[in-house]
Amino acid sequence: MRRLKQVGLEEASPEIRELYKQFFGDRDPVKNPGTATGTPGDYWTTFALVPDLLFQARNSLMALMQPGRKLPAKLRELAILRTGVVGESRFEYSQHLKVARMVGIPEEKLAAIKTWTLSDKFSPAERAVMQVTDEIVGRNLVEDGSFDALKAHLADDQILELFYVIGLWRMHGMIVRALHLEFDGDTTERMREVPAPEQK
Repeated sequence: MRRLKQVGLEEASPEIRELYKQFFGDRDPVKNPGTATGTPGDYWTTFALVPDLLFQARNSLMALMQPGRKLPAKLRELAILRTGVVGESRFEYSQHLKVARMVGIPEEKLAAIKTWTLSDKFSPAERAVMQVTDEIVGRNLVEDGSFDALKAHLADDQILELFYVIGLWRMHGMIVRALHLEFDGDTTERMREVPAPEQK
């Protein structure tokens, strides 16, 4: 059960109403929740309690998913998926399986993401990205050997962007779990993908 109140359409400022329209159409997302990807959407309606944080969150997350970034999209998504797994955010894991497919990560890699260390499906660059992600999220550090392996495949600006992606998604995953939002309301259920609704 969520822990904070949500901002309904009637309480929302014009700017928040416009953002809601992008995610929910003309529905009141508190009275009639749900997004096109099957999430409840209460992340957005709870963040609307502090509007500048809502827009800051939306802008920073979306900016890092735009084309033309320093970090290749496939590496970004592998890092976000591992952030979700190690940080135990079912919301991030489920949502970013869908994004990973959109950027072209094959199903066999996605099926192996939880046990990547035992898999031969990943390239050395992908393995280096997932290794540092696991260390940052799980241990708050990156060992020298792991960093050296990463430097063999990524430029400095790509590494900085990678670390920012890991940190940003970890922060949002922690907030979602702590406030029991989205798919992390029951934090004891095992991690699994929640399928999107069928398109009509």
